[in-house]
Amino acid sequence: MGLVEGDRFDVSIGVEVVSWKYFFHLPFYRQQDLFGGSGWTPSRSTLANIETQVEFALQPLAEHLRSFLKTDSCVGCDDTGVVLITPAALPDLSDHPRGERISEVFEKAIASGKPSIKANFWGYYASRLPVVAFDFTVSRHRDGPDDVLGAYEGTLVGDCWSGFQKIDVRSDSRITFAACWAHARRKIDECRSAFPLQVARLESLTRMLYDIEDQVRDLDDAERLARRQSLSGHVLGLVDEYLSSEAMSAPLVLPRSNLGQAAAYVRRHWEALKRFTGDASIPIDNNDCEQLMKRVATGRKNWLFKGSLAAGERAANLMTIIGSAVRNDLD
Repeated sequence: MGLVEGDRFDVSIGVEVVSWKYFFHLPFYRQQDLFGGSGWTPSRSTLANIETQVEFALQPLAEHLRSFLKTDSCVGCDDTGVVLITPAALPDLSDHPRGERISEVFEKAIASGKPSIKANFWGYYASRLPVVAFDFTVSRHRDGPDDVLGAYEGTLVGDCWSGFQKIDVRSDSRITFAACWAHARRKIDECRSAFPLQVARLESLTRMLYDIEDQVRDLDDAERLARRQSLSGHVLGLVDEYLSSEAMSAPLVLPRSNLGQAAAYVRRHWEALKRFTGDASIPIDNNDCEQLMKRVATGRKNWLFKGSLAAGERAANLMTIIGSAVRNDLD
């Protein structure tokens, strides 16, 4: 069965076009050179048409993977920006589930004459299930995660962006937020040059938390949780004690200094940072999902932008399938 009108290309061509773009990060103009080496010289519009038809055929699979991901008890989420070309005129969004928000963003961009806007790709990483998912929104607004995680019951792991912090309230306590220790450690590490002694102490305690995670990685849930509550709980107590010590107080560390602000970040999100000690399925950080977003960042350096709303949503569906295939070691 052919993918496009004329029945000229079968699914093997579609697989190459899509995997080259979203796995090997090759834009269409580079694919033209590769195909040209074998004697076929397709236009970019032909390659785009093939990609569109592949996504149309696989869209139900992408939707199923997103639904399957939400059956996990813990999901990580991260995001990154992408340039989206502003449409010349407002498209028909009457049947789009996010039409109101998209219309608002597009109308503002068109009225101000902006040639492009900063849209967003969101990545979701299931803690236990071998599946990932991507989503595309026209802005970095909390309605993206709220929509994807609608009806989800479990824990969301991420950075302490304001849209994540109050998701428990917006979801009527269906979702619990767990903060990422990698983000907290990064903020502390950025203060090393001005506060070498304090940073060395805090990072040594953080390394102890990660050493414990290495030790409990292969244990069953009951044993992992017991070790976390006893060992990690003790280390967290030391962190809390040091943050309140004289070494972390004025005049040695002023509240407006970079270390003062990093310490305030940890204190402000302390309950969310401790949450991994109460559930064996919650990871200590969101690094797996952050690694997932490198797929978008690398691709963005090559294809540079998305030309339309449909192109962004199409890319999210295809990356959902390819990302899940990669996680399952499938070619």
